[in-house]
Amino acid sequence: MRDRLPPALRHGPAFWRRSVQARVVVSTVLLSAAVVGIVGWFLIQQTRDGLLDNRVAAVVQEAEGETEAARVALAAASGLDVDESAQQQALVEPIQARGATRGFAVVLSPPIDEGLRLADGGAKFTEGLDLSSVPETLEDRFDSLSPTAWTYTDIRTTRDIQGLPEGPGIVVGSQVRLPADDNTYTLYYLYPLAEQQETLALVSRAMLIAGVPLLLLVAGLTWLVTRQVVTPIRMARRVAERLAAGQLQERLRVTGEDDLARLATSFNQMASNLQKQIRQLEELSRLQRRFVSDVSHELRTPITTVRMASDVIHDAKPFLDPVTGRAAELLQMELDRFETLLADLLEISRFDAGAAVLETEDVDLVDVARRVVDMTSVLAAQRDTRVVLHDPGAPCVAEADVRRVERIVRNLVTNAIDHAESHDVEVFVGADRQSAAIAVRDHGVGLGPGESAMVFNRFWRADPARARTSGGTGLGLSISLEDTHLHGGWLQAWGRPGEGAQFRLTLPRHLGTQLRHSPLPLVPTDARETA
Repeated sequence: MRDRLPPALRHGPAFWRRSVQARVVVSTVLLSAAVVGIVGWFLIQQTRDGLLDNRVAAVVQEAEGETEAARVALAAASGLDVDESAQQQALVEPIQARGATRGFAVVLSPPIDEGLRLADGGAKFTEGLDLSSVPETLEDRFDSLSPTAWTYTDIRTTRDIQGLPEGPGIVVGSQVRLPADDNTYTLYYLYPLAEQQETLALVSRAMLIAGVPLLLLVAGLTWLVTRQVVTPIRMARRVAERLAAGQLQERLRVTGEDDLARLATSFNQMASNLQKQIRQLEELSRLQRRFVSDVSHELRTPITTVRMASDVIHDAKPFLDPVTGRAAELLQMELDRFETLLADLLEISRFDAGAAVLETEDVDLVDVARRVVDMTSVLAAQRDTRVVLHDPGAPCVAEADVRRVERIVRNLVTNAIDHAESHDVEVFVGADRQSAAIAVRDHGVGLGPGESAMVFNRFWRADPARARTSGGTGLGLSISLEDTHLHGGWLQAWGRPGEGAQFRLTLPRHLGTQLRHSPLPLVPTDARETA
């Protein structure tokens, strides 16, 4: 499903995590949008309140003026013999005529003493106006004598009225007394807010139209500003990657004298110092490897001569006195060990020089383990222990160098015999589709905390006072680790004081395949059960 997504969506999260510039630009735009939105909302509210306040003040003043003019007209006609209906008509018609030109509607309610509602009939109003436009709350207010009052309303019509559109509006109520019947009537003036609504919409559109380019401008400016900072950082990252890859001559280009330029200068100084120190270390390492190799080769000639003399003395052992015969035997043993040490030093020097190569073939690890068990049986008997092979019952084949793999397993088994403390040494073999493994388990002294990583160091001993009864040189596990790395495998150790140790060799079934797991556990099953 992920493969079907567009590249932008597939790589979007990774780009977001890796790009500081993208995060800064997006964060700045979002914060700017929030600020612009809040400020815009506040300005629109202020504009709306100002428009409405001005409109309310104007319509209330106009409504009071109309009512006052109506009172004056009624007072002038109070002495005439005019009936009630005619006087109502004379009151409303001039206001309706002025409302048609000024854009407002008027409603004359029935007398308040009768307690009738506008919906009950008897009201005189601008033709086409829906009487429900007057809120009931305002009607309730004028059920008795009350000063001028106003409220917002929603103007509705039964047909189009010129100058009076439907929608939000203001209704103003004011009371007059008719001389004809001495009753109090309420005049409702309805004013639309269409102009204010259009003005507010125009302001909102203007702010929106101005806000979008403003955000784009902020995004562009932020991108340019962050680019000035991010570009040197990206250059430093690329140079650091080249330095890590071994291109020690890489340097940053320094321009200017600001903080970034000073950072580049410090970075270049650091790179130069590191290059100098690395070259010194490489030269020391080269000299050390050359010294070990030369010494090892030079010692082979005198050792050969001493070996010949030792063989002659050892062959004459039956004719020598016991003390001299014992000395000849010790000389022979130590020469054997010395030759083994020279061979290991030469092998280590080949690893250090990168000259070790593999001669691969299909190797059955079960056969390798069986041969090693047979070879070490005599040593195990001398140490009063046994080496037990747990045969998986099926071949465990891997592409490997049989000589090196056999040397690894032999080192692990002899090391386990040395530390078995007369307990059995167990050898496990297993394989799956990707990997094959051999585990060597002993139940001896074990390893302390942190020693499982140090055990592969050259000439390292958990107990310096402990003798190597098998004649080891202290380089066996180091060589085994190098052989394992040459195969692209794992060589791992586990141990617990008093519960023994287990070493596990894991090799890929096919050379060059990356290991992801091992078919055998590193921590033994019996150790987990004990814990």
